[in-house]
Amino acid sequence: MLFADPAKRNALLLAMCQALYMSGTSLMISTSPLVGHLLASDKTLATLPIAFHHVGIMCATLPASFIMQRLGRRNGFLIGATIGFLGALTAIYAVFAADFVLFTFAILMAGFANGFAVFYRFAAADTAGEAFRAKAISWVMAGGLFAAFIGPEVAKATVGLFSPVLYAGAYAGLACFYAVTAVVVSQVRIPRPVVDRAAPAGRSLGEILRQPACVVALLSGIFGYATMSLVMTSTPLAMYGCGFGFTDSATVIQLHIFAMFAPSFFTGSLIRRYGATNIIAVGVLVNLACVALNLAGVAFFNFAIALALLGVGWNFMFIGATTLLTTVHSPAERAKVQGLNDFAMFATTATAAFSSGGLLNLLGWETVNLAVVPLLAIVAVALIWLHLQRRIAAPA
Repeated sequence: MLFADPAKRNALLLAMCQALYMSGTSLMISTSPLVGHLLASDKTLATLPIAFHHVGIMCATLPASFIMQRLGRRNGFLIGATIGFLGALTAIYAVFAADFVLFTFAILMAGFANGFAVFYRFAAADTAGEAFRAKAISWVMAGGLFAAFIGPEVAKATVGLFSPVLYAGAYAGLACFYAVTAVVVSQVRIPRPVVDRAAPAGRSLGEILRQPACVVALLSGIFGYATMSLVMTSTPLAMYGCGFGFTDSATVIQLHIFAMFAPSFFTGSLIRRYGATNIIAVGVLVNLACVALNLAGVAFFNFAIALALLGVGWNFMFIGATTLLTTVHSPAERAKVQGLNDFAMFATTATAAFSSGGLLNLLGWETVNLAVVPLLAIVAVALIWLHLQRRIAAPA
């Protein structure tokens, strides 16, 4: 039975948490620029709150990792959900008070809370054996599939809840997401890692990072996320410049989010059968196909299919990287390795999100797409290097 297996039970519960986390994120993406435009005296700052959301995630990853190393996964996730709940309540008050600075701070708090949530995938791997580990990670990521529908629909249903004060109701919905997350995550059962007291810190970070598999895992996660962020963020602006309306761009983004998480139902099985590095390589090729399609034309078909390919490519690179990363460290080394990985990944993602609009306005849509080719090429070269290192090591 599913619930008789602790690893599968944890993975299912964490998949529910992932669905709630990503639904809240999609709700914020849908509403915070509009709230920012409503509250900011300088309308060019309308997207500042969502930018601070990324900054919050980046700032939380390292402390969240070490808190969970010390207090356990469940307690760490409960702390994150509490911070997110308080951030949502602050956002409600800020909208009522028409305070743009306080609203931006509230979204920063939500981002900090989500810096804990990004570890759901690693938590699922903690109690999974080698045979189930990739599937456990995939199950969790599959929970994000529901975010393409739940978040925007909750935003639509609650935006006028406290009319005539618009948008405050959406953040009441966000508070509910965090409250339900706390209830669900309280049922997760993950033992704290057993640490060798003689060497509590494990190997040095430099020694761990010198492992070829660790290098590939880091590069795949970081550059896969940067590729997705850079192209996705600028796509609605590019479509607007090509004469498409909001409904068209919203449909493309919804298709993209669906494609990001739908493959998770089988990505774990593919990794188990073909290996994480081969799935990462396929992800690189799929992302390159996205670039080629975007460069081939600016019809709705090009934007829609390219963004769907971008989602699938991100999924393969991200889950492949996460699975590979779990093989390069011991329990004692987990906090610093996973914390560094997610800090670097979301720092790069925040940079890509900040620079995407400027790159599009200054140099054009073609340049945005060409800019990710070197990133994907670096991952491809790293994969070849890892393959050669393994061939050399095999006889020994």
